[in-house]
Amino acid sequence: MTTDAAPLPAPAVPAGARPPLVTVRDLKVAYDGGPLVLDGVHLDLHPGETVALLGSSGSGKSTLMRTLTGFAPVTSGSVRVAGHDVPGLGRAGLRRLRADVGQVFQQFNLVGRLSVLTNVLTGALHEAGPVNLAGGFSAAHRRRAMELLDRVGIAHKAKEQARSLSGGQQQRVAIARALMQGPKVILADEPVASLDPKLSHTVLDLLRGIAREDGIPVLVSLHVLPLALRHSDRVVGLRHGEVLVSAPTARLSAEQLAPLYDHDDEEGED
Repeated sequence: MTTDAAPLPAPAVPAGARPPLVTVRDLKVAYDGGPLVLDGVHLDLHPGETVALLGSSGSGKSTLMRTLTGFAPVTSGSVRVAGHDVPGLGRAGLRRLRADVGQVFQQFNLVGRLSVLTNVLTGALHEAGPVNLAGGFSAAHRRRAMELLDRVGIAHKAKEQARSLSGGQQQRVAIARALMQGPKVILADEPVASLDPKLSHTVLDLLRGIAREDGIPVLVSLHVLPLALRHSDRVVGLRHGEVLVSAPTARLSAEQLAPLYDHDDEEGED
């Protein structure tokens, strides 16, 4: 693991200096009357910080991510994301919520036959209107997309088909697309699971830099403990749907986090 990287700048908005942009209190989630997948979860995400979400398969990490964007039911408790009270949102409210939350996925979710630039531009569809669905993006949107591609280091690939890029490059495109939304929060669900170790560090450094420079909280779901310890400000660890660990990363060690990965855990909803 690389340890001699240049230090990151201080967060644009120090964690705790402003109210959290995400607050979850006593969250319980069960699907169709089944057992609880999340049980009494509390979570805060402050501007400028990167929080690593850890836990084995069946811990509830993916359910928590989906709850924050209204894709999983809230059985009880409160969930507030970027000013939206998630439980009970209607279709219009959910669209506004999801426009405020940038998402980065393990499998990139790019349209391979489209150009890199067009993939980034799709992040602006929520604000650009139906004309853009036919391909008529404005000059301002195109300039912004190119600026973001330059920021993630692949502006020279703008005209190439997304499927021609390496995995690490495709994930950078996906990050630029998320930023194109102008998000207030970024959720990254296993964003480096398909990448080699060197590229994993590059992508996580990029996400953490965005959090600090732009004051956007980033919640990143990870499986690899060294990556979480190197690339986060805080760690929230789930086991069997409950928060087992919640602490600043600097106070934690791999040994303290090992109980999150008890091999006796059953496979289930991640």
